[in-house]
Amino acid sequence: MTTTLEHPATTTTVGDLMQHPELQISDDVMVDTAMDILHSSGADHLLVRDEDGRCAGLLTRLHLAPFQARSWYTERTPVRDIVHDRAPFATTDMSATTAAAAMHSRGLDAWPVVDHDGHVIGLLSL
Repeated sequence: MTTTLEHPATTTTVGDLMQHPELQISDDVMVDTAMDILHSSGADHLLVRDEDGRCAGLLTRLHLAPFQARSWYTERTPVRDIVHDRAPFATTDMSATTAAAAMHSRGLDAWPVVDHDGHVIGLLSL
């Protein structure tokens, strides 16, 4: 009798593919400041943190488009009060296939990766 051992298929996870997030802002930053940061950096998105340092979402140029005609409103409105992509977020142990499907269904090009406490540890990009 011959016995063969099958190795479990290795699955690529979000933790294998994520990158270190470069630009992060607090959710109390004003909209006009967030626009300045995006434009000066040339980035397409900013990670947003709450007052406890946990991930509060991802802010993109598209989210800021309605505020391009700067006014008193953009100078006095914190990022937390405007529409941007919020939870749920990816985790390091999530399969890359599942994460890609979730990103496609939500129309995301980038997705924050958080630890078990909700702090940003990475960013997954398509």
